[in-house]
Amino acid sequence: MPAAVRGVLGRVRRRVDAAREAAATRGDDSGMTAIEFVLLTPVLFFMIFATVQFGLYFFADHVAQAAAQAGARKARATADAQPGGWRGEANDVVDSYIRQLGPQLVLSPDVKTLQPQQDTVGVEITARIPTVFPGLDLTVHAQSMGPVERFVPEGQN
Repeated sequence: MPAAVRGVLGRVRRRVDAAREAAATRGDDSGMTAIEFVLLTPVLFFMIFATVQFGLYFFADHVAQAAAQAGARKARATADAQPGGWRGEANDVVDSYIRQLGPQLVLSPDVKTLQPQQDTVGVEITARIPTVFPGLDLTVHAQSMGPVERFVPEGQN
């Protein structure tokens, strides 16, 4: 559990204990349930929203990674046959994957085709994701690379 959450829970626990002691000296527990509800509800909502944000982030990360791998597969298969045309085809495959898997989840993707060496190609994706917390800006990054597939006739190396 993060230190910030432990600190908040510790403060809430101290306040609830102080309220219980005050009620014990008065001899009644009236209002304790309301006090506990008011103090613990924000913590509960924060934990629920954090869980939802965690799920959104990791699903968007998986969508971006799947799209990058599909684009890299297309680039690897077509880079030898179409020396310049593989970039457009790889971008089309990436866009198609994102439209199918998470169009509202992977926002404004920045797709780059990579060719660090003559015999290696790849795709890199950077995108924003929606957030449930105002002011929070999260991005996902995925990259996939591999060697260009080449057809070699039988008997030649």
